[in-house]
Amino acid sequence: MSDANVQVTAAVVPKTQKTRSLWSDAFHDLRKRPTVVISALVILVMLLIGFFPGLFNFQGQNPKACDLALTRGGMSGSHWFGFDEFGCDYYAQAIYGAGPSIQLAIIVVTATLLIGGLFGVLAGFYGGWVDAIFSRAVDVFNSIPFLLGAMLLLTMFRDWKIPGLGTRFQAIIPAAITLIIFSWTGTMRLIRASVIESRGLDYVQAARSLGASDRRIMFRHILPNAMAPVVSLIPLSIAGMITAEASLSFLGLGVRPPEITWGMMISTGAGYFTTGYPRLLLVPSAFLIITILAFVLLGDAIRDALDPKLR
Repeated sequence: MSDANVQVTAAVVPKTQKTRSLWSDAFHDLRKRPTVVISALVILVMLLIGFFPGLFNFQGQNPKACDLALTRGGMSGSHWFGFDEFGCDYYAQAIYGAGPSIQLAIIVVTATLLIGGLFGVLAGFYGGWVDAIFSRAVDVFNSIPFLLGAMLLLTMFRDWKIPGLGTRFQAIIPAAITLIIFSWTGTMRLIRASVIESRGLDYVQAARSLGASDRRIMFRHILPNAMAPVVSLIPLSIAGMITAEASLSFLGLGVRPPEITWGMMISTGAGYFTTGYPRLLLVPSAFLIITILAFVLLGDAIRDALDPKLR
């Protein structure tokens, strides 16, 4: 046999390119967007302000230390935003006013994800009468006007207190429970739709044929693959909860005094906008708008990155 017959030409085998998952591909896409980077930095700063306001209280002013002699005093080097109608440092109030709003929003969103996620998985996986019960419950809650229902509950439980909680949580919990009651339905419907779409796929049938229990199929196979639309919902939900809390506080029904929130400051400052003190309205409004806008832009970007049709 000639050498030409036995010679084997070496085939150049290209290196197998490592495939990216949906999550890693979305992350690579997101980190290249300037709006995402800016929004993430703004959110990080606002979270630090919300949980560690003392780091940003550069003048060391006490937001609750007021002097009527300084009522609506002007801005200065030691008092960047001047004073409010009670002579309290307005910069310190704006910084410490972030805490209740942001903390309440995180508590509400976490609770709605847990409650709505559990109900959505059960309804979507089992269907039938289980789905009917949860779906009718969603219809009942959605039929109640949010503002009317929230005002009713917060008025009924205005003086309700839970023993053992600190002042901050005593002020937050009634509004948080009210928002949870009216907010879990959206998460439930979204998870339910994702589970219904996923439960008939091949990997679910394979897991079932291998003897996996319903619990394992739901929480180890279906739920992780149904989380993509929920992840984009989280920043948008936080923005919505901050807006809802500000609206209720504007009406005097949100977080309880003596805690300070941006909604309370906007409610008070609105009365001085046309009387020569527009900063009393503009300062808390700017903090609120910047925070909400950052969460909304991040949520929209995550939704676009995780949606295969848009990518």
